[in-house]
Amino acid sequence: MNMESRNQYLKEVRRNYIKASKKEKGVILTEAEKITNLNRKTLIKKLKYISNIDKGKEDKRRKPKYYDNKVRAVLEKLWKIFDYSCSKRLKSNLKLEMLNKLRLLNEISCKDEVALKILKISIPSIDRLLKHAKETEKINRKYKKKSNPLLFDKILTKTSDELNRNTLGIIEMDHVEHCGSNKAKDYVCTLSCTDICSGWFEAEGMMGMGQERTLRGVKLARERMPFDWKEMHPDNGTSFINDILYRYSLDQELEFTRSRPYKKNDNCWVEQKNRTHVRKIIGMLRYDTKKELDIINDLYKNELRLYKNFFCPCMKLISKERINGKMYKKYDNPKTPYERIMESNEVSNEIKLKLKKQYEELNPAELKRVIDKKIHNLYNAYKEKKIPKKIKMKTEIKTASVSF
Repeated sequence: MNMESRNQYLKEVRRNYIKASKKEKGVILTEAEKITNLNRKTLIKKLKYISNIDKGKEDKRRKPKYYDNKVRAVLEKLWKIFDYSCSKRLKSNLKLEMLNKLRLLNEISCKDEVALKILKISIPSIDRLLKHAKETEKINRKYKKKSNPLLFDKILTKTSDELNRNTLGIIEMDHVEHCGSNKAKDYVCTLSCTDICSGWFEAEGMMGMGQERTLRGVKLARERMPFDWKEMHPDNGTSFINDILYRYSLDQELEFTRSRPYKKNDNCWVEQKNRTHVRKIIGMLRYDTKKELDIINDLYKNELRLYKNFFCPCMKLISKERINGKMYKKYDNPKTPYERIMESNEVSNEIKLKLKKQYEELNPAELKRVIDKKIHNLYNAYKEKKIPKKIKMKTEIKTASVSF
């Protein structure tokens, strides 16, 4: 007995099995066991529930859908026309005038029955019908290739290995945000610039990362460096990759290159300085007032640049080799950026004499004391923001009464 004939037999037996008594059911089950060769427990399950036997199309209870695929197709077109709006806003656009207008313009084609159903449709029904379309649209947007402006194609991409490490003037640039754990509103950002060959560091604080402010910071950092720039190499942020900075590079005859997206190793030299020269000094707190910005800029323009460039040696990687899965690196002797510039043939003797005079006048211990003092002042300016006005007024009154 095959499956179809067995199911037909059980369908006929089931009519008598449901109406039969307990004893009669036992007789029916023993008889069915001999005919179908099925287990008694299996027969009880099959004869008890209609869904296990009646799988034919004629016995299935099918309720016709009110909002069928014709309605779904028209609704998806309307959803795309009205800019993928939510169900509440889409419902407000589903009016008789709008549907007639779109039908006359041949934007949608549907019968009057479908149009009436769309006019009656509720907000939950819209969400239910558009669920699959929203999921597919989300996937398509996720894996769609991002289109960058044409300016990104004009600017050459370079890795860290392609950058010239032996000539002065190849400058890597990056922004360091001092927003703490909150990126709301304006806050202080540091524009850090590092020369690859010498390791010379310059920084400029600014309120926000605007394009014009970034250009102003680049100009100020460039003026303070003791040699000419030849190339600018930032990351892919829009504060750097924009028409303002690109025009500036063309006017000044500077080569303008960029790193690969999401590859921080292409900007490894400036990323190192961001940690040692900015984060370790300024910290991780949020600075968003003019007083804090003035203290940071005063630190960058005077003591910090002199201390780091004249008295803090750095090592340069000469070679690296992998042997048996282990990387062996060789570095040169530690030298300060000032010493590397003095050894270079690309800097004129006049500039070297100025740097030498400046070096002889500096006191590293005094510079370190002034840096620590200004950092302390910066922290006090940060704490003043946190003190409520009422408590501040009380402390001022107490100090005034003690002085009297």
